[in-house]
Amino acid sequence: MSKSHNKTFETQFSVTDFINTVTDETKRNDCFNLITFMQEISQVEPKMWGTSIVGFGSYHYKYESGREGDAPLIAFSPRKAEISLYLSSSFQDRELVLAKLGKHKSAKACVYIKRLSDVNIDVLKQMISLSFAHVITKNETC
Repeated sequence: MSKSHNKTFETQFSVTDFINTVTDETKRNDCFNLITFMQEISQVEPKMWGTSIVGFGSYHYKYESGREGDAPLIAFSPRKAEISLYLSSSFQDRELVLAKLGKHKSAKACVYIKRLSDVNIDVLKQMISLSFAHVITKNETC
């Protein structure tokens, strides 16, 4: 089995420079607010992961298939249609918290929002905090 390399890894690119490339002013401001929330919760400086993901902290994973790598503990990315929040898919009461979040879509480990004004900020912070604590506890690393 050949070892493939992960496309997403921590880089030295500037988070601020990246966010400043977001042309939609509301989305750009929302991203800077997300950085504030995630940094306050994680107590970790934001880093770029690949060319388009802003992540906080890291952990090492290894799947049963043998594939392994590093990933941010919590992260987000301003995509064209929405902001993707990369959070744990299995933190406690995830579905109950999501039900209180406001306008969003979700997948296994992603929550998609158009803008922060569409969601309850306190619930969003709670969700980020629960996800961060879950991944820290599960992986015992930062």
